[in-house]
Amino acid sequence: MSAVVAQAQHIFGIRAGVVNNLCFFDEQIIIFPCGNYCVKYNVDQKWQKFIPGSEKSQGMLALAISPNRRYLAISEVVQDKATITIYELSSVPCRKRKVINNFDFTVQKFIALAFSPDSKYLVAHTGTPESNLVYWMWEKQKVMAIIRTDNQNNPIYQVSFNPQDNTQICVIGNGIFKLFRYAEGTLKQTNFVRGEPQNYLSHAWISEERIIVGTDTGKLFLFESGDLRWETSIVCRETPSDTKKLEVVNESESLIEFPTPSSPDYSNEQLFVEKSESQNMTLPQVSAIAIYSKGFACSAGLGRVLLFEKMEEKDTYRESREIRIPLDQHSNDPSQSNKQEIVCMCFSPSEETLIISTSKSQLYSIAMSLTEISKGEPAQFEFLMYSLHSAAITGLAVCIRKPLIATCSLDRSVRIWNYETNNLELYREYQEEAYTVSLHPSGHFTVVGFADKLRIMNLLINDIRAFKEFPIRGCRECAFSNGGHLFAAVNGNVIHVYTSTSLENISNLKGHTGKIKSVAWNLDDSKLISCGTDGAVYEWNLTSGKRETECVIKSCSYNCVTISPDSKIIFAVGSDQTLKEIADSSVLREVSAFDVVYTSLVISHSGRMVFVGTSTGTVRSMKYPLPVNKEFNEYQAHAGPVTKMTITFDDQFLLTSSDDGCLITWKVFDKDGRGVKREREVGFAEEVLVTKTDMEEKAQIMLELKTRVEELKMENEYQLRLKDMNYTEKIKELTDKFIQEMESLKTKNQVLRTEKEKQEASHNTYVEDLLEKQSRELQDIECCNNQKLLLEYEKYQELQLKSQRMQEEYEKQLRDNEETKSQALEELTEYYEAKLHEKASLLEEAQDDARQQMREFEETKKQIEEDEDREIQDIKTKYEKRLREEKEANLRLKGETGIMRKKLVPVPPESRGPAPKSRASRWSGPGCARSRSAPCPGPA
Repeated sequence: MSAVVAQAQHIFGIRAGVVNNLCFFDEQIIIFPCGNYCVKYNVDQKWQKFIPGSEKSQGMLALAISPNRRYLAISEVVQDKATITIYELSSVPCRKRKVINNFDFTVQKFIALAFSPDSKYLVAHTGTPESNLVYWMWEKQKVMAIIRTDNQNNPIYQVSFNPQDNTQICVIGNGIFKLFRYAEGTLKQTNFVRGEPQNYLSHAWISEERIIVGTDTGKLFLFESGDLRWETSIVCRETPSDTKKLEVVNESESLIEFPTPSSPDYSNEQLFVEKSESQNMTLPQVSAIAIYSKGFACSAGLGRVLLFEKMEEKDTYRESREIRIPLDQHSNDPSQSNKQEIVCMCFSPSEETLIISTSKSQLYSIAMSLTEISKGEPAQFEFLMYSLHSAAITGLAVCIRKPLIATCSLDRSVRIWNYETNNLELYREYQEEAYTVSLHPSGHFTVVGFADKLRIMNLLINDIRAFKEFPIRGCRECAFSNGGHLFAAVNGNVIHVYTSTSLENISNLKGHTGKIKSVAWNLDDSKLISCGTDGAVYEWNLTSGKRETECVIKSCSYNCVTISPDSKIIFAVGSDQTLKEIADSSVLREVSAFDVVYTSLVISHSGRMVFVGTSTGTVRSMKYPLPVNKEFNEYQAHAGPVTKMTITFDDQFLLTSSDDGCLITWKVFDKDGRGVKREREVGFAEEVLVTKTDMEEKAQIMLELKTRVEELKMENEYQLRLKDMNYTEKIKELTDKFIQEMESLKTKNQVLRTEKEKQEASHNTYVEDLLEKQSRELQDIECCNNQKLLLEYEKYQELQLKSQRMQEEYEKQLRDNEETKSQALEELTEYYEAKLHEKASLLEEAQDDARQQMREFEETKKQIEEDEDREIQDIKTKYEKRLREEKEANLRLKGETGIMRKKLVPVPPESRGPAPKSRASRWSGPGCARSRSAPCPGPA
């Protein structure tokens, strides 16, 4: 490994193409992708920490943070292989927890990720043509289920878990809105959307059963348990002042009502109603939705966010606020700055801040408290950090006297950064694309090559202002000399050299046959080195304007060239995957790049460190003399080819830019400690340029303001005196008035007191009369009540006697009923017991009879079987005997037949005896013992 180490210090940029590219780690720290890193950025303290991508990664595709904010999942493609890496955010630095890259199914890339509510499961969706939804228990790298979500290669935009249920998943895409339920090892779709398919762009879970979904035509759909409940439309109207105002109308007020399924009003009703006479209407894309405690926020077209709040009295949501991306006054066309699509939005954990990212790689934020203040006009977002590049960075430069970095980009902007404060100092956007930039060593001027012209500009205190234009179209390379008195600009295959003071063209260097890709000055500015696509590296003498040395390799298209501090060695990199050392028109050494193309190159001012950028976005650091083997450190820096590299004058910081629009500052260390720390003789300059006109205008404004302040002060003093006099008179009047009122109140009080005493005396008399009357009435009532009480007592005695008699009668009846009941019970018991005995005896007789019949049946069966066996035996014996007799007869006949054959042998006629008997007579003789019942068989 090399002794030269580069450590990422700060990154300027964000990658807009990563799905879910913005999330909160805690209240102050956000996470977003930039280059080949994920950046943890503290919004309050402005520091950055980095989570590096996988080695040999081809770029991040999607992010997902777990609900407990402990884990971060990153989808990448590493060496053409899909990979998901899960980092543990709580550890410092963040460490890899799991790497999932071995799959039993076909996958090219994962385009969307989501964690389950308990953070134990991970769901990922593959890209086309597979379009598979994969459900993992990620700790064990176990695939729980997999299902294909689409067969028509439609794009998928987002996946998510139900915030209360690990087993329910939502997938949206072009024409796709599907809910899946995990059960028994499989994922099963639980909903089927009716009606015409929509291009669903974003969604969020409002509750366990409800999902709000947005489309590319400005529609919001509310689904409950997979069924469509409401269809609403958001319409943007373009006002005459060329600003758009969202008009949301539902009869008399803007409401989104979410009724229960049993509601009689349930239908696919449009609540956001367009007026029939509406014109100049556009359909905004709802590309992002975020939920918070009061409701939800959604994008409403380009540069706009709408907040919807839940109403307390009923289950409805109402549009409460509109938030806009502000106009950018630094742009050539400020009205274009708010025409950015919002790709992601999220609320902080406390819901105090809303942050969005846009399609133009910008980050904006707003404090939710500000939205409460702005009742009438729409609230305005502000930059979370500063304005960022939104396209490939094509130019990069530093100066000596100030800690400034100049960049230009295909987004038509020029930006000046400060690598000490990590802030954006100046920026301006133009009509033409900017291809190259160079800073004057003083930091007061810059040269920028645009598509139409080359411009030299002043860096003012608050602006970048051109003061000279050169007719060089499409200048791709320019560079100030180390002394700043000259600058070179490339025009195709010609290098024009100008003076910085008179701005005259002092030399035109011609000789290249292809486009010049890079130029570099030697230390004393006496020579200029150039390389191009024609495979030539030339060293020019500026005094004579002719080539001093040249090295041409037709097979190599060079990308970058530089020269050692002692001006003896030229370093060049190109398409042949080598780093060349060139001296005296010949290649001294070639160091292999090991299967990558070097795109940029820089050597430290000490001459001991060499840094190269590759086409894969990595940065390599090595010491000089150059190593033969792989003795270098390689860093995963960018997500695209490194376009430019430079190093600060004190060799403390390395700066790299890329096609991904990101700028990275690196802190450089040399473990050998030789010549790295270069002490600055003079500190950085703090002077800035201000034009005389600006100063005069500001002085005039200050003078006018001072005059105005004096006038206001005199006017205020006069007004104060008038108010004092007025207030003194008012106080006197009020004092007199109050004294008079007090006197009248005292008199009134005395009158009231006299009346009170009179009323008290009359009241006492009245009370005494009432007490006497009450005592008399009480005595009368007591007497009356005593008489009534005696009568009632006598009635009570009679009723008590009557009750006793009735109780005795009822007890007697109860005893009689009990005796009757017991007697009837005994009779019934005896009757049914008798019947039970009778039935039992009958049952026993039937059982005996059945047993007897069974015994008889068995006996009969046995006898029949024995008879049959005897009969079969007799028949068998009879026929066996007959068979033996037949066999014996057959044998006997065979013997007789043999004898007869011998007798029938032919003999001469003369020796013949008498004619033999006929056949019938022969068999009818006494020798035949066959009876009539068994006829004799014929001859065998």
